[in-house]
Amino acid sequence: MVYITSWDEFLDRSVQLFRADPNSTRYVMKYRHCDGKLVLKVTDNRQCLKYKTDQAQEAKKM
Repeated sequence: MVYITSWDEFLDRSVQLFRADPNSTRYVMKYRHCDGKLVLKVTDNRQCLKYKTDQAQEAKKM
């Protein structure tokens, strides 16, 4: 799996994935406090998008 490094790209592609098939799109958010890492995942069982950050300012956008 490849992580998308840009928040704006992840957001745009996630919206496109949701609009294509809203009933089968799922979202997962994981936060590890000890590492300070946030991982977001959006999938429709055919395509999987992941975004990872350890920056507090980026985590506030969520």
